[in-house]
Amino acid sequence: MPRLSADARHLVAFTLNGRPVKGLASPRLLLSDFLRHEIGATGTHVGCEHGVCGACTIVVDGMLTRACLMLAVQVEGATVRTVEGLAPAPDRLSILQAAFRRHHALQCGFCTAGILMSLDTFLRETPEPDEAQVRDLLSGHLCRCTGYTPIVRAALEAAAELRKSKEETTHA
Repeated sequence: MPRLSADARHLVAFTLNGRPVKGLASPRLLLSDFLRHEIGATGTHVGCEHGVCGACTIVVDGMLTRACLMLAVQVEGATVRTVEGLAPAPDRLSILQAAFRRHHALQCGFCTAGILMSLDTFLRETPEPDEAQVRDLLSGHLCRCTGYTPIVRAALEAAAELRKSKEETTHA
């Protein structure tokens, strides 16, 4: 990677939620700030800015990533997925998002985007999680409002619905 000037802004082009995007970023600009302020993807929240709270969790090239710990210039050419990319259509929630809604698994909503991104990735990799596994995953996220119980219920229900949906698709 070429050496970047600390003052210059650099064009960063990548795929965001299936669409090509680009914007200008200084070499020290955090990905979380770039997504929110330059690209307009405000679903990615900024909490602690130390990678501890999980509010800024996104997926970069298939890997869960804390956007506050990554520089914007590091996503050049990457595939990035944020909470805005979870819904299958603008007027429809994903199975996981709908389960959150039914179980009141969000209150203030600040932590929700990061939790949804982690759970979406987790449920793809672990289609039959138990409560302990879900709680372990959630230990990487801070939520001050829900007490986590509704989030766990929503995640387990979504896992069951995703399995059922996959079975129906397979047998159709």
